[in-house]
Amino acid sequence: MLVWENVKLALSGIFSNKLRSVLTMLGIIIGIGSVIAIMTVSASLTNSITTKFAELGANNVTLGVKQTSEKQEVRENGMKFGLSGRKSSLDEEDRISDEMIKNISEKYLSYIDTVALSESIGSGTVASGDNSANISLTGINSGYYKSEDVTLINGRYITDEDVNGNKAVIMISDKVVENIFDSDAAEALGKKLYVNMDGIYYPFYVVGVYEYEENATNFSSSSDEDVTTSAYIPISTGKKYIHTDDGYEKITLVTNSSVSDVTSFADDVEEYINQKYYAANDEYQVNATTMSSLTESMSETIDTAAVAIAFIAGISLLVGGIGVMNIMLVSITERTKEIGTRKALGAKTGSIRFQFIVESMILCLIGGVLGILLGFGIGAVAASVMGYSASAPFTAIAGSVVFSMAIGVFFGFYPANKAAKMDPIEALRYE
Repeated sequence: MLVWENVKLALSGIFSNKLRSVLTMLGIIIGIGSVIAIMTVSASLTNSITTKFAELGANNVTLGVKQTSEKQEVRENGMKFGLSGRKSSLDEEDRISDEMIKNISEKYLSYIDTVALSESIGSGTVASGDNSANISLTGINSGYYKSEDVTLINGRYITDEDVNGNKAVIMISDKVVENIFDSDAAEALGKKLYVNMDGIYYPFYVVGVYEYEENATNFSSSSDEDVTTSAYIPISTGKKYIHTDDGYEKITLVTNSSVSDVTSFADDVEEYINQKYYAANDEYQVNATTMSSLTESMSETIDTAAVAIAFIAGISLLVGGIGVMNIMLVSITERTKEIGTRKALGAKTGSIRFQFIVESMILCLIGGVLGILLGFGIGAVAASVMGYSASAPFTAIAGSVVFSMAIGVFFGFYPANKAAKMDPIEALRYE
């Protein structure tokens, strides 16, 4: 019998018992729907994280000084003891120096767009007259703006001239402007502000106003009036005020478009600086990280969790498969005379078996398609509620279609084989 004729017979049998067919497919629909919904939310979350990290600087390489693993002393009796007396803070010789930055920039001149420097100076309040606002003071250089997304509203950014001249200039947020200058950014430019840190007042002149954007990294439960926002000053000025050692605990290399693999570039730079400057340093070494590596790590974690949850949800497919097997056995019992007639007229055993396997596959395929539609709909709604754009997991969808048909073959084989092996005489006598 032709495949298409088997398909038509299967559809005829399914639609002639609509309610029974729907109830049979329910397990398949729920199982496939659950898996697709979970994978949709997972894909949407992963895409959102990838996009956000790309906005934060997918081409950035952060070099940070990191303490090496504590060495262990092994005694004759085999017991291990950690070596004590290690330094708890960076000395000047352990930090990344201006010389190191210069050599890295020269060696990788064709790959590095700029070097971004930043250092936390401390938290405090900024005041002008009777008005004040909370700030977190950060020292930066001009390259900082290429590594971080800072939107200028009025004025200008911190420049190399400001850094080289140790100038007392400051770039504040629009939240500070709201509190002190009644939201007039133009009026704020050139005004003298006093930053109070631990009772010491530092004077600065406002040169720029940027737009404060609240997100997951700087979320605050404080009111708009009390929220703490970042304020930027030249890094040289900040170091002078807090009297820190020369050098930096971390720097950021902003690579250009010629770097196709940022992770490999980061590994290369890390190896170079450790071999050249930290080979004799038993306490510290430089560690290179990228947004790409962080994104991959988070995506793998999300995918692993999603697969584990989807596997649990997929157990319902087993229940659905057993339901399909059960209904096929019932169908074969109801059509015993039909089977006996076909065999009496010369139908081969393989033809009978194939007919019922096709019917089982069609039943599971329809259930799988309905489950995919339901699952994507639920996943899209869930992703939307969480604030993500829905992303269709095409691999999961294709896999679900194949898997639902495989369920049809697996759970349909026993009933089909039972029908194929019927004795035509006993089948024709069945009442």
